[in-house]
Amino acid sequence: MLNFELSQEQKEIQEMAMKFAKLEMIPKSAEYDQKGEMPMEILEKAWSLGLVNTCIPAEYGGTGFTTMDSMVITEALAYGCLGMNTAIMANDLALLPIVIGGNDEQKKKYLTPFTESYKIAAFCLTEPGNGSDAGGIKTTIKDGGDHWIVNGQKMWITNAGYADVFTLYGTIDPEMKHKGISALIIDKDTPGIEIGAPEKKMGHCCSDTRAVTFKDVKVPKENMLGKPGDGWAIAMKTLDHSRPMVAASAVGGAQCALDYANEYAKERIQFGKPIAGHQSIQFMLAEMAMKVEAARLLVYKSAWLIDQGQSNTKLASMAKAFSADSFMQVATDAVQIYGGYGYSKEYPVEKLMRDAKLIQIYEGTSQIQRLVIAKEVLK
Repeated sequence: MLNFELSQEQKEIQEMAMKFAKLEMIPKSAEYDQKGEMPMEILEKAWSLGLVNTCIPAEYGGTGFTTMDSMVITEALAYGCLGMNTAIMANDLALLPIVIGGNDEQKKKYLTPFTESYKIAAFCLTEPGNGSDAGGIKTTIKDGGDHWIVNGQKMWITNAGYADVFTLYGTIDPEMKHKGISALIIDKDTPGIEIGAPEKKMGHCCSDTRAVTFKDVKVPKENMLGKPGDGWAIAMKTLDHSRPMVAASAVGGAQCALDYANEYAKERIQFGKPIAGHQSIQFMLAEMAMKVEAARLLVYKSAWLIDQGQSNTKLASMAKAFSADSFMQVATDAVQIYGGYGYSKEYPVEKLMRDAKLIQIYEGTSQIQRLVIAKEVLK
């Protein structure tokens, strides 16, 4: 029998996360967006409530949240601020490879400290010339005897300027393509790491995004996840977990845009009555509501599959593509309903529209998701 009801515990988690979003994130969202600064105080508060690093298992000091629990939290935090939520999600993205591919010693060493105090992690996959074509990674991992030697540059790395730990993907041999990709855990103080200047972005302005260069960086042999060549499998399993999370953030942002548009439509008077009384606006709101609800159900199913121990690759990409594209349309329609005010930075929907665009790009573009879906459908 199907059951679309959240458990009582999940409802309590959702209420706590939404309360945090409304009281702590929304009031400061525009300020940090304009300043382009990481809201460290707010992020630390989120960590203290157990809303950060939701992927860490209980045996390593984590909350023991299910994947579904993480979706509930992510949607609520994204409702508060997409930029702040990106900084929070990036921790999970960087730690998931350790959860998935790490041995017990690596998990104890690198996961447990994140539960003892607020720390930041960064996921290093994308390169200046390799975004969607992750199999074409140029960063090299060479055998240096008792250590690995890393050389290369990573691009668009979230949290890079604040990270305590980097999870890096490189290749032991570029000719091997996917089969040569390997994953390393690298401490921030390792010599040879150069952090670039913050990127000036359209949206998600309070999340830190930079290039990171690795020049003859020596990494202990024991810091490789799995064995040489295991990196691609670890990365793909990581994305199966993280793409639903990104999709959940799109749902949170879209729900926020819908709520703002709904409220405004009831207040704005034109032609002698609220614009919500005009069928053209009603149809827009109806379309927005349908997209939000359908996206949420895709997110929930993709998360449920993981928690059932089943493959979710197809559903994860469906959720990510549909939710991202829906968020972009819902945010655009919210601006349209606000009219000229929607184009002003004094009103919240302008920021939501800017923030929505990135969801269609990072963690695999909407076009890449369609390639994954087609491959799964054609199997």
